Amino acid sequence: MKLNNFLRCLILLGLITHLFGCAVVAVGGAAAATGTAVADRRTTGALVEDQTIEVKALKAFHDDAELNDQAHMNVTSYNTVVLLTGETPTDAMRQRAMELVKKVDKVTHVYNELTIAAPSSLVSRSSDSYITTKVKTQLFADKNVSGIQFKVVTEKGVVYLMGIVSHAEAEIATDIARQTGGVQKVVKLFQYTD
Repeated sequence: MKLNNFLRCLILLGLITHLFGCAVVAVGGAAAATGTAVADRRTTGALVEDQTIEVKALKAFHDDAELNDQAHMNVTSYNTVVLLTGETPTDAMRQRAMELVKKVDKVTHVYNELTIAAPSSLVSRSSDSYITTKVKTQLFADKNVSGIQFKVVTEKGVVYLMGIVSHAEAEIATDIARQTGGVQKVVKLFQYTD
């Protein structure tokens, strides 16, 4: 019972962080969280589902002793579509991680971008975080797109873009990501509105 309460708290904290964090980044702290919820094309239910999916998947990885000890994995859910990134030492572990994610309630699709390798270094992860920050900053600065519409994930210099966007918005965001220093490749995982 305590674990369920803990998971609910994590989900709520993640949702609050998302709502308030995006509002602060989007307009320099002047927007209210309700403005962010309106700007995001996902429903409030989808926002909660995405947080729940991420928490449940990470818990499943944690409960698998071998995956927990030997792999580095990230789970990103956007509108119930999951992006799995990171490293596992074997293909069998890569497949097992994907199967664990597929079993999570409400997951509609999994993009398994795990590579067969030793876990990445702290330096590599820091570089990826820096690239993600640069891409997000440029998306928010561009007047032709709304940065709130995009989820940006970077792994080993590869930028994954997720969102519910038009084809024109997707192309603008892709061009922004491609022109960002340090980006090796851009992978589009969009759900299109047109």
